Amino acid sequence: MNDLSNLIGRSAVDQRGSSIPQKRPKALLLDFGSVISVSPFERHRETERTLGLPAGTLTWLGPIDSSTDILWQSMQRDDITERDYWAIRAREIGAAIGERDWTVRAMLNRTRQTDPNAVVRPAMVKLVRRARANGIPVGILSNELELFYGPEFLSGMSILKDMAAIIDATHTGILKPDRRAYGMAIDALKASAEDVLFVDDQMRNVVGAVKAGLQVQYFDLRDIDGNIAAIATRLNLPVEDLA
Repeated sequence: MNDLSNLIGRSAVDQRGSSIPQKRPKALLLDFGSVISVSPFERHRETERTLGLPAGTLTWLGPIDSSTDILWQSMQRDDITERDYWAIRAREIGAAIGERDWTVRAMLNRTRQTDPNAVVRPAMVKLVRRARANGIPVGILSNELELFYGPEFLSGMSILKDMAAIIDATHTGILKPDRRAYGMAIDALKASAEDVLFVDDQMRNVVGAVKAGLQVQYFDLRDIDGNIAAIATRLNLPVEDLA
């Protein structure tokens, strides 16, 4: 087992289980993109219909099937950043309909229409509110929340009103997996690191959280319902009716 596997195994991310007991988290810290929101990878057919593109135009699937996505593989090697990845994809989609120099915000605005709540996973809304009802504060730690979505769009997103804290690198300038990003979120939640369960779909950010002392859950886009159920279970919350 390599060093990364050892690190993740010690943090109970391994789906096969860990012999190291994990205490029940007292706070929940979520990434936004792909965890709270539905990822662009899952909405390719809808995006094609919205933009008038032929079915099957968008073939890159990122973490769902990295063999389809050379650019994603490049990001995983740290050849480019996640911001670079989405900037390139935005320009590609814009160019496909004859519009040059799309930003990520332009891409999201055009492909996800005007309803801020439609981009949020309904099961995550239920999970967040169930956690709050059981005295578990919930926060967001994002690298690009306002940068990608814009303040006007976010102002109409109901789930954000359920958050005890929102730490966004759009404003702090400190991106995950920098240890300081997790520290700011921990402080905002008024919790200790070992009492916080952090959830992210990017393994580098999960590893960063482990190094910062948090409990972690990797959010695997190949099993959305299973991941949400796993978070609820770790918080000792009922999983019924979440999906």
